[in-house]
Amino acid sequence: MNTFSPHTFHIPVMGLAYTIDSPVKVARFGISSVISIVEDRLVEMMRSYYYPETGRSYHPITIDQPDYRARRITDYLNLVNSIVREQVEKIKKTAFEKGSEIVTYFEMLPEQSVLKQLYRQMTETEDQAEKRRLENYLRNQVTPGSIDVNIMTKIDRDNLDKDNLIIKDGSDAVASLRGYINSDLTNSSIVFSAGMNPRLYNYLEQCSQFDMNEDGTFSKKIILKVSDFRSALIQGKYLAKKGIWVSEFRIESGLNCGGHAFATDGFLLGPILEEFKTGKQELIDILFELYSAAQLKKNNKQLTTAPPLRFSVQGGIGTAAEDKFLHSHYQMETTGWGSPFLLVPEATTVDDETLKLLTNAKEEDVVLSRNSPLGVRFHYLKGTSSDKEKQLRIKEGRPGSPCTEKHLALNKEFNNELLCTASRKYQQLKIRELKSSNLPEPEYQLKLADVLDKECLCVGLSNAASLKYSVPFLDKLKSVNVCPGPNIAHFSKVVSLRTMVDHIYGRSVTLTPDDRPHMFINELSLYIDYLKEKMEEDKRNNQFDKRRKYYDEFYLNLRKGIQYYRQLASEMEENTERFLQLLGWAETELDVLNYKYSIDYN
Repeated sequence: MNTFSPHTFHIPVMGLAYTIDSPVKVARFGISSVISIVEDRLVEMMRSYYYPETGRSYHPITIDQPDYRARRITDYLNLVNSIVREQVEKIKKTAFEKGSEIVTYFEMLPEQSVLKQLYRQMTETEDQAEKRRLENYLRNQVTPGSIDVNIMTKIDRDNLDKDNLIIKDGSDAVASLRGYINSDLTNSSIVFSAGMNPRLYNYLEQCSQFDMNEDGTFSKKIILKVSDFRSALIQGKYLAKKGIWVSEFRIESGLNCGGHAFATDGFLLGPILEEFKTGKQELIDILFELYSAAQLKKNNKQLTTAPPLRFSVQGGIGTAAEDKFLHSHYQMETTGWGSPFLLVPEATTVDDETLKLLTNAKEEDVVLSRNSPLGVRFHYLKGTSSDKEKQLRIKEGRPGSPCTEKHLALNKEFNNELLCTASRKYQQLKIRELKSSNLPEPEYQLKLADVLDKECLCVGLSNAASLKYSVPFLDKLKSVNVCPGPNIAHFSKVVSLRTMVDHIYGRSVTLTPDDRPHMFINELSLYIDYLKEKMEEDKRNNQFDKRRKYYDEFYLNLRKGIQYYRQLASEMEENTERFLQLLGWAETELDVLNYKYSIDYN
């Protein structure tokens, strides 16, 4: 059981807008969720909505005010925290009657929860004194889910003052971190994703807010999103040496996830989780040795016991059986359910047009695109208003987007000027360069397509909230893009929060089709497709021979993963015969692919 929340799952960050106010919607029911805080204009827009919506006076924090990015974030998080606290106090005062939120709170808890069992006892007893005693006890146990925040560490552009000088500690990621630090959130975590950022991690060292409390707890905690054990060890050690404890490693599938995808070299999620399971205590011991030494030097604290460190997983989970297996076999303390919650308006913020697209999405509609200006592969839903707008601009001979936010303006290719590769200026310059390069037509078209693929994410991933709440974000820029994981293709209808939670805990008719492959099979198929694409790309560019060792290792890693799953199949609460059949088909496809390219290059 997750000791940080009454639930055994959480809602990960999605896009910029999609979980921007999820705590306001779900925290009062004990469900934890994650807000993206890097887009401060979106944060300010949400302030302008929720202040009057909750009967408070709104006072803008304008860009001419000192440290406005951090201040916007601090104030919004304080506002969300205040709203959630009020909601919880209101729930505690409601009657235990059908349809009330306090009943919903306890009905949604997992069956193994002690509180759920006491609630059942309360509803079944005929002893009125005992019923009142249990009611009073249960009211006092109502606690909100954690209000967590996310910073994608790669989004850390420097910002300049009025004299064009770099603002000290004013980069996007550092300012966002400071905004979180200065908030009044407690029992909350900041999630760092996309790898190590030394500048950001070094800033953490100055922040006493992440120090351990006298009782051994942390008011503000660190969560690192990682794709493998090695990454957890490297980043955990780096922080531990600075006296910073990582309270959770959030393991995410390299490819079977939403948003940016950080593919491994063929290492599959199951074997990765197995390594965490077997190496958990060793990892804790290594980190604690470094952390305790740093704390002794930094704060003169002599620690004898390692603080709690938990492990969670996310990426492509779709059924109660999968969720249960991740908890029981790999001892994960919480699981992340992302894309399915895009179809739950009570939990996420999605405009009506995009919600309809998500509902109707098929497997072929979700692509591992090259649309992100970061140059990282990006899961993307085709047919959005942003997709259509991009194609129209290309057709009209004016590709690229206005670059208003500049969070992804990180490219220095032209005159050392920082540009976003999705911006109109960059694409015009790049296309001009390509035209003058006299490349063979096939090569030119490939490079041109790569330029034109890039799409504005700062605005596209923010606009859903603007449209949903009818509040202005940017004039004339209203298009939306969305980045669900491939798993969204297996969910096809809008449902209530209660229905989705019941699906996660296996208490209702499943929301996914019977023929949906297991999450491990889905990820394996994604990796085989990814390997095939990479091989074909290197074949076209005459780079295959140079990368043969990489492909040999990739293939062998996938083969080892298949063998691991074959041995694991009997332990899974699945149709073992079907699982092994799909595993065999995937293995054959992989072997054929490997044989084909071996023949081609021998």
